[in-house]
Amino acid sequence: MLSKEKLNRINELAKKSKSEGLTSQEKKEQQQLREQYLQNIRKSFKGTIENMKVIDPNGEDVTPEKVNNLKKYH
Repeated sequence: MLSKEKLNRINELAKKSKSEGLTSQEKKEQQQLREQYLQNIRKSFKGTIENMKVIDPNGEDVTPEKVNNLKKYH
């Protein structure tokens, strides 16, 4: 999870970008923070998918094979 300070900084840079523009240093910082944010989102999503189990109305496990394969490798 990204720290509260980093999330606030992402928002600050986004607002500044819209209102007055960013310096090249701020653009680099913004890009790095965005990449960290996306990495966290991807990691969280992957964890959710890997722990997913699909059950049909008859109570049988019908989890897609692709998801089951992910579980085997991690």
